[in-house]
Amino acid sequence: MPSAALDGIRVIDLSRVLAGPYCAMLLADYGADVIKIEQPGSGDPTRAWGPPWLGDQSAYYLTANRNKRGLTLDLKSAAGQGVARRLIASADVVVENFLPGALARWGLDYATLAAGQPGLIYCSITGYGQTGPYRDRPGYDFMIQAEGGIMSITGPADGEPHKVGVAIVDISAGLFAASAILAALHHRDRTGRGQHIDVALLDAQLGWLANVASNYLVGGEPPARYGNAHPNIVPYEAFPTADGYIAVGIGSDAQYRRFCELAGRPDLWDEPRYQTNAGRVAARAELITRLREVFAARPAAEWLAALGAARIPAAPINDIPTTLADPHVRARGQVQAVAHPTLGPVPQVGPVARLSETPATVRAAPPMLGEHTDAILREAGYADAQIDELRRTGVI
Repeated sequence: MPSAALDGIRVIDLSRVLAGPYCAMLLADYGADVIKIEQPGSGDPTRAWGPPWLGDQSAYYLTANRNKRGLTLDLKSAAGQGVARRLIASADVVVENFLPGALARWGLDYATLAAGQPGLIYCSITGYGQTGPYRDRPGYDFMIQAEGGIMSITGPADGEPHKVGVAIVDISAGLFAASAILAALHHRDRTGRGQHIDVALLDAQLGWLANVASNYLVGGEPPARYGNAHPNIVPYEAFPTADGYIAVGIGSDAQYRRFCELAGRPDLWDEPRYQTNAGRVAARAELITRLREVFAARPAAEWLAALGAARIPAAPINDIPTTLADPHVRARGQVQAVAHPTLGPVPQVGPVARLSETPATVRAAPPMLGEHTDAILREAGYADAQIDELRRTGVI
């Protein structure tokens, strides 16, 4: 195997549920040695978030914990805090998602640790960040989607607000956190100094409002819900065909003209208002009504073939089973399996980014609760008798 991009980097993962574990998993995919620390007896709450189950492991837990080693540790105990400090002393990165100030009570906050370990990179992922009037509120993906505006622009135009179908705030916060950690590692390579990274779920959600936020900041018009349509481009939405929906994204005037030609509807181009995107946006309701009649006249497969031949973006609207079975998805290695010591093959969605020299890999199944506790503690210098005593007293 080629060497991994993050070979030699050790990460202590003190996080739970999704945003933090997903961030740490991305670093593990790139080769970091990630040690996941969990509460003895219960572990990450997602271990109980089933069905579905693979054996006794929930599918949710299996989502974001591959390529890690697992250790149980009671951080509320003085002995557990001592073990954590010893492990962190050998680490480059800490990822945590406790409420602001919680870890300070145990001497595991950035200020305390960095005093003796100035190269430490410490990433805190919380609902609202380390500062501001909401800092002490717990953060949950659904609530952040509601409070952060995304639900106000998601769902049918005349229906109720909708959340995104996956925990996209958690996932995007994990992505922002991982990229910030990589930037901090580069900075440390140049200066020797670590730093504290503050990632808020609310900030992450605002960050990926992107053009929608810009539309409001520039234009002053509150964004509306458009269902599957685009606020700035027409036609760019789902259309019903004779036998099901397809997604069509006509992103330029030239594409729109080609569409009118292949549809046999020159009248839809000859109308001057329709010849520019700005005109089509202004005439959205009228034009979309006419286009829906056009698309309804032919089956989906016929439309997809014709649009593809004309280089007009269009796609079937697949369900999840169809997507995961797609031959292109499979050819890209986006569905993989990794061996588990008790469950057999564990299916996984593979790493996204392809690095030609240091590829990300799926090497190890998500750890069972405390699976690597003894090995990790021995590496840290604990004798077997000390490990036995930690176990006897419930610290591990």
